[in-house]
Amino acid sequence: MFWQLKLHNNQGASAENRALKYLSARGMKLIQRNYACKAGEIDLVMLDKETLVFVEVRFRSQSQLGSAAESITISKQNKIRKAAHHFLACHRKHQHRLCRFDALLIKNSSTHHDANPEKLIEWLQGIF
Repeated sequence: MFWQLKLHNNQGASAENRALKYLSARGMKLIQRNYACKAGEIDLVMLDKETLVFVEVRFRSQSQLGSAAESITISKQNKIRKAAHHFLACHRKHQHRLCRFDALLIKNSSTHHDANPEKLIEWLQGIF
């Protein structure tokens, strides 16, 4: 059964756009955006040379809720893993690839007055 993710959060969609632009500028190629199945959802599926990368994008506007990295709980990791297995089962042409799980953590630009917006992005590779 096909699942379609609907982003109701403009900040989340904007963060994913920034993440995609950031990773594309570093040579990664988009395979699929917002892959969703019953088991979970993956924000970005990308190729880093020959490695298939499942990317979780996290945006935090307030640090009182915890950091973006802290919001990727064990439960969230398990959902991403299950969704990745589903993706591979449905996209056999990628089954031979090494896989990696990354996170892109994006800070709110209105609370950081840095001239360089790339300093507001932290890329964690192979996080789980």
